[in-house]
Amino acid sequence: MNWISNYVRPKIRALVQKDTPDDLWVKSPATGQMIFKKELEKNLWVCPYSGHHMRISARKRLETLFDDGDYTLVELPKTITDPLKFKDLKRYTDRIKDANAKNEDKEAIIVARGTMGGMQTVVAVFNFSYMGGSMGTAVGEGLLTAAKLAVLQEAPLLVIPASGGARMQEGILSLMQMPRSIIAVDMVKDAGLPYVVLLTDPTTGGVSASFAMLGDIAIAEPQANIGFAGKRVIEETIREKLPEGFQTAEYLLEHGMVDMVVHRHDLRDTLIRVFNLLTQKGPSAEILPLKGTEETKEETAEKNNPVE
Repeated sequence: MNWISNYVRPKIRALVQKDTPDDLWVKSPATGQMIFKKELEKNLWVCPYSGHHMRISARKRLETLFDDGDYTLVELPKTITDPLKFKDLKRYTDRIKDANAKNEDKEAIIVARGTMGGMQTVVAVFNFSYMGGSMGTAVGEGLLTAAKLAVLQEAPLLVIPASGGARMQEGILSLMQMPRSIIAVDMVKDAGLPYVVLLTDPTTGGVSASFAMLGDIAIAEPQANIGFAGKRVIEETIREKLPEGFQTAEYLLEHGMVDMVVHRHDLRDTLIRVFNLLTQKGPSAEILPLKGTEETKEETAEKNNPVE
């Protein structure tokens, strides 16, 4: 019996477990079903059974949007790592080290440029796995860099937030990024360029209270949680039960807070169509005079073909 327990069983167990990856299956947070990871990746991390949109990495997001998945990362300005020497249960510097060890990108935002439908586009995308996508000074610098690049290249700017809000470890400096992000938005709009926001799960706190709700067009993924304060906090404050589905993308669409809710499979085509519409110059059809007006053919022709 000892020979079987001490020798045979360990050998069999080693043979069975040798080539089995630890992350072969992923559990759907919506249904609890186990999904083959390769199938999930092929489906852009959308549950094939319930349609639940799981969170995806910032770089994976860029691959799904740019032509042929090809893009160039933009180097962001360096910022002070721990301006307030902050410490709660852990030192802020230790939290940053932990986040850096778990992520390929070393901040909660990355900026990239490339083409979408052949059009030069600048994209700033948040990485929720980096300290909850929280907005600190580095994120503010990233948004300003993206805006400046969009203006320089005369390209649309797409921002994709996925954030719990401002980064508490940077105190007032993190809150200052809210007006700075609005300055970045104004730079793009003053240049007459499209500024579009793709709201993903979650978009909350200071992020939703600033640049995230200022897009020319606001697009959201299905069932994304979008709001400022959490549902429980609001209920405790107003002492009322909130409606079913409150703060979901669909609820906000119904109440006019977002313009459209788009499935992840259709996002790229939708964004390209929106950019084309927003950058189109001049009328898309011949201008005709209103009935009852006395307008000559020469005046109509002049309107349709204005002199530069």
